[in-house]
Amino acid sequence: MKWMRWYALSLCVVLSGSLRAAEQASTSSGPTATQSASAPLESGATGAPGSDVSALPLDLPAPTPATTDAPDMAAGSITQATVSNITLAQMGQPLGLALSGGQLQAGINFTLPSDEVITTAQLVLNLKVSPALAARNTTLQLMMNGQPLGTVPLGSAQSDDTTYQMDVPAALVVSSNNLSFKINDGDALLCQRELTDKYQVTILPTTHLELEGQQLNIGSDLSHFPRPFFDTMQMTPASISIAFPEKFTPDEVSAAALIASWMGIQADYRGVSFDVQTNTLPEKNGILIGAPGDIIAGVQLPQSNGPLLQVIDNPGNPVYKLLLVVGKDDSQLRAAAWRLTRGQFKPQTASLAVKPQAIPVSKPYDAPRWITTARPVRLSELIRKDQSMTVTGIWHDVLRVAFRAAPDLFLWDGDTIPMRISYRFPSENWIDEDKSYLNLTFNNTFLHNLPVNKQGILESLWHKLGGDARQERADIPLEPYMIYGDNQLSLYFNITPKASAPCGVLLNNNIKSRIDEDSWIDLSHTRHFAQLPNLSYFVGASFPFTRLADYSQTALLLPSYPNDAQIATLLDLAARSGNATGTALNHNRVLFGLPEGGANKAWLDSRDILAVSTLGEEAFNRAVLADSPFMTSDHTLGVREPSHWQKIKRWVEGNWNLNGLEADRYFSSNEAWRGFVSYRSPWNDQRVVVMAIGSNDDQLSRLHTDLMSAKINAAIRGDAAVITDENGVRSFRVGPQFPSGQLPWYMRIIWYANQHSAMLAILGLILSMVVGLALYSALKRRARNRLNPESDS
Repeated sequence: MKWMRWYALSLCVVLSGSLRAAEQASTSSGPTATQSASAPLESGATGAPGSDVSALPLDLPAPTPATTDAPDMAAGSITQATVSNITLAQMGQPLGLALSGGQLQAGINFTLPSDEVITTAQLVLNLKVSPALAARNTTLQLMMNGQPLGTVPLGSAQSDDTTYQMDVPAALVVSSNNLSFKINDGDALLCQRELTDKYQVTILPTTHLELEGQQLNIGSDLSHFPRPFFDTMQMTPASISIAFPEKFTPDEVSAAALIASWMGIQADYRGVSFDVQTNTLPEKNGILIGAPGDIIAGVQLPQSNGPLLQVIDNPGNPVYKLLLVVGKDDSQLRAAAWRLTRGQFKPQTASLAVKPQAIPVSKPYDAPRWITTARPVRLSELIRKDQSMTVTGIWHDVLRVAFRAAPDLFLWDGDTIPMRISYRFPSENWIDEDKSYLNLTFNNTFLHNLPVNKQGILESLWHKLGGDARQERADIPLEPYMIYGDNQLSLYFNITPKASAPCGVLLNNNIKSRIDEDSWIDLSHTRHFAQLPNLSYFVGASFPFTRLADYSQTALLLPSYPNDAQIATLLDLAARSGNATGTALNHNRVLFGLPEGGANKAWLDSRDILAVSTLGEEAFNRAVLADSPFMTSDHTLGVREPSHWQKIKRWVEGNWNLNGLEADRYFSSNEAWRGFVSYRSPWNDQRVVVMAIGSNDDQLSRLHTDLMSAKINAAIRGDAAVITDENGVRSFRVGPQFPSGQLPWYMRIIWYANQHSAMLAILGLILSMVVGLALYSALKRRARNRLNPESDS
C-alpha cells in the first residue's frame, strides 16, 4: 500500500538520523539525559559546539507529515535535500520571549511544511541575561515536544547577548512543534515580587532553528493545492515561480495576477514573492500559464477546447511539480484561475477540465478582512480561531485583537469612535484590587488602565462597607486618527497579589480573567471620504483600487513588451492587495502599452489605473505621464513647472504647501532609486493613477523587500515617494488633491471651508471690501443728493 511505502521511507530517514546521533553519543562525554550546553559564544562568535544531547532516548515517533493525504511515493522519491531557517520572530514572537521571577516558563508553537522530513536540526539560542540572574548561577531548561533538549548555564554569560548552539534530534522535529523554556531556579525566584525585572532572561527574536531535510514527492494531485507551491504549515516567506511562453499575452498575465492575489491571502503574515520566467522552466515547483499548444522550455501545454488545470512532474526533477493553467482567451484563463482558487478537488485528480464559471463581482467596501461599518462589531468576531477571550494565571500572554479597516474612514472633528470593554477579574481574596488593572493599548498607544472596582468617594465607601463595587464595563472613545488600515487592540490583566499572599498562589493557573462577549467597537457612524491621491493609503491597503476588492474597477498597465521584473512586481502588488482585503483579483484586467482607442481606451476612461514601469521604458512613460504633474526625459523622472493658470488655481484652492521643485531636484540627484508616483487620472478626473517605477529592473525588484518593512511603509505618503539604499524614503506632495467618497455636496462645502479656513478668511475679507466700497459709494451719492436737492432737477 502507498501509505505503508511512504511510512517505511520516512522511518528509514528517521532511523538514519538516530543512528548518526548514536554514533556521536559514543564520542561525547556525560551520561545524563539532560546535560548543560557548551560554553556560550559571545555575540558574533562562531564555531562553538552544541550541547550534548546524545543521551536522549531514540525510541521517538517518526516525523510524519501532519496530513492525511496519501502521497504517491515511488522508489527514489526522497532525493532532494532542503535547507531552511526559522527564527523566533517568524514563529510569532517579534520581540522574543522574556522569563523572570514572575513568569518562570514559556513556550512557543511553530509548524513546518508537511511535505518535508527533517534529517538534521540545530538550535542557535541567543539570550540576554540580567546581571542579577547571571550571578545566581541558574540554568535554563529547553524542551521540544515534551522531550528535554538540554540545559543552558545562565551564570556563564559574560555579556548582554550570549549565543549557544544545541543539536536537536531530528526525530523530535515534526510538522507541529512546541519549543519551551524554563528557569530552573524557580523556587528561589518565586517570591521576588518586586524584582521581576531584575531577575530576567530574554530569548531574543534572532534565536533560530537550522534545519536540513528531504523533500517528499506528494504526487501529481490537484487536491494538494496550494501545496507544493505553498504550504500553509510553513512560517517563513514563500517564493513562487510562474513561467510564461515566449510570446505571452495580457490575458495570461491577468490570470497570473488572480492566482498571485489568492496566494497573498494564503500567505497572510508570512509574505509571498514571485519569480517570473519567460520560456524557462522553474528549477523547483512552479506554475505554467499559457494557451493550448504553447511550448515553455520544451514542455508543451496540452491541447484543449476549454480551460484546463493539470499537475505534472518537473522534467528536471520529478520530486518537484509543475501546475499548468491553460486557456485560449481571457474568459477561459480567468475561469481556470478562479476554479483553481476554489479548491475542493477530488483526491488523485491530476487533470481537470474546467466548466464555465460564474465569478461573483465585488461591491464597494465588501472586503472580508475589513471590519464592517454597517453595525457594531464584537471583539470575539475579530480574534483568530486559535485565540480565546479568557486567560489563566497571574502572568499570561497579551490578548491581541487585530483587524483591518478601510483607510478612508471619515468623521467630523470632535467626533469619536465608541468602543465598549466588558471584563471580569478573578474574585480571590489575595488579589490587591487597588493595584490591579486591565491595561489597554491601541496601535502601541496607551489608552487606559481599567480598575477592578469603581472609582469615586461613594463607591469606595460602599466597597469598604461590604457592598459590591466591581466595575465590569467601560466605554472608551477612540480618536479617528488612531484608526489605520491595519490595527491591533492589546489587553492585559495586570493582577497584583497582596503582600501577605503566600508564594504558592503566584503560580495558580486555576484563576481566570476574561473579556466578555458584550465588548464591541462601533464604526457605523463613519463615512468613506478622503483626499486623493495619497500613497499612504496605497501601501497600507492598496487603496483606492481595493474599494472594489476584486479590481473590477481597476486597469493594470504594463509597457508594450514587459519584462520579467516588471511582471513580477505587478504580481507582488497583486498579492499585497489580496492579503489586505481577503479577496482575489477575480476581475482584474491587464493591458500592454497605452491604448489609443477602442474598448481598451474606454476601459481606461472608467477605471483607476495601477501601472508598473522602469525609466528605460521612455515612450510608455511619456504617454502615461503626459497630462500629469510628472514628466520623463532622457531616462530621468522629473516634475513639471506649473503654468501661471495652474499656480493661480492652486493658490485659490489653498494648495500652498506643494514642493514640486524640491521633488524635481531629488529625482535628478539620484542615479539608482525606486518608488511610487500618483496623480489624478487624465482619463477620468474622479479616478487615480498609481505608478510603481524604478530606475532599472534591479531597483524595481527591490520594491517587494521595501514594502515588507514597517518603517518604510510608514514613511511613504504624499503623491511621490523615492526609496534609495542610502537615504531610505523621501516623500513629497507635488500635485493637488481632490475629494473622493460618500460625502454629500452640502457637507463637502462645510468640509472645504473647514479645510481652507485661511482661504475662507481671505475671501470673506475681499467680499467685505467689495460690499463696503459699493455701500460707501451709494451712501455718498445719497448724501450729496440730500445736501444739494436742486441737483435732482
